[in-house]
Amino acid sequence: MGRMFLNSFRKCLNASLAISMSLALPTGACAWGGNGQRVVVNQAIDTLPADLRAYFENNRSFLVQHVTDPLDAEAKNPTERHNHFIRLDKYGRFPFEALPRSYKAAINKYGKSRIQSTGLLPWEIGVYSQKLTEAMKVGHWEEARLDAAMLAFYVAEAHDPFNCTDNFDGHLTNQTGINDRFGTNLIDRFSSFFPMRPNDAAFISDPTEHGFDACLHAHSWLEVIQLADRNARLESKSYNDEYFDRFYNLSAGTLIRQLSDAATDVGSYWLTAWTNAGKPALPH
Repeated sequence: MGRMFLNSFRKCLNASLAISMSLALPTGACAWGGNGQRVVVNQAIDTLPADLRAYFENNRSFLVQHVTDPLDAEAKNPTERHNHFIRLDKYGRFPFEALPRSYKAAINKYGKSRIQSTGLLPWEIGVYSQKLTEAMKVGHWEEARLDAAMLAFYVAEAHDPFNCTDNFDGHLTNQTGINDRFGTNLIDRFSSFFPMRPNDAAFISDPTEHGFDACLHAHSWLEVIQLADRNARLESKSYNDEYFDRFYNLSAGTLIRQLSDAATDVGSYWLTAWTNAGKPALPH
């Protein structure tokens, strides 16, 4: 982007950013920003087949409002935080095959305390996938739409590279705060111009296993993002507009890809739950 275009862009976004700040995540949260979660949910609805999309379209406002409910739960109960991440680096080297994908097998191998302390994110995805399936199966549609929002949150979190590493805030590479700069600041500044291209939703055969795959894929982008952050700082002594312009130019491809993949997966999890529930008739 040219400098003049970026300056005009910032002026145009002043009002919308003010609104975004009022919807910001709790202090210290290591996650996509609230805007990132809303971008993913909005895009996910459009990935659905027509016979399912109408239900989610009718509940779009509800889903956008409640997709960050797990962060409210975390503020009240800090143990909820363990559901938001998995520190894959604690289990050897990529692709971390030492960690069983089965929760029961992982507990038997490492003990409940270690598994909880290093994070439960892929398993929480499996839990909410099953919750949504059961709610749809019995026709509890008010419960279903809340479960759908919660599931969307955890699925999106699995696509944030910094939720999948022990270097969750850059402290191990002297890049403290890189998670917020990548997952919140860039989205707040530039999301209006993201060329999002999620794929059509598709059936997922194993929700928990797919959650692990998403985390592994996200983890694989860490070095690319860290290098972009270091290069963006070469000519800046602070995290100013020039830094963020360079950081975006260097990492936008990764950021947009991860958000697009998250939207594809959210839609796919919703479709999978409905399919596994027997494709019940949807409420008008």
